[in-house]
Amino acid sequence: MEEKNGFGYFLLGLGMGVAAGVLLAPKSGAETREFLRSKAEESGDYLRSRADDGREYLKKRSDDLRDSASDIYEKGRSAVKNRRDNLSAAVEAGKQAYKDAVSSFDSGESV
Repeated sequence: MEEKNGFGYFLLGLGMGVAAGVLLAPKSGAETREFLRSKAEESGDYLRSRADDGREYLKKRSDDLRDSASDIYEKGRSAVKNRRDNLSAAVEAGKQAYKDAVSSFDSGESV
């Protein structure tokens, strides 16, 4: 709540400062208007450049995040494939051991 009050006082002070500056300006009205117009244009240019910088930063960060996500996805996919291959090899080894045991049982060999 205090922040809202502080911001309100800031805006009030800003408005009073602008009003005092316009009323007490040593320049004519036309010169003062031209000065204010040029400062407003400078401010607009500054804000546009900052917005462009922000867009570039966000694009770079999104590209970085996309690359990181892709790397994590590929690592996970590789890990799952390795586990699946290991499991398949274990199942095949179990099948082979079973076949060997059954064939040795059928032939009368002791295991």
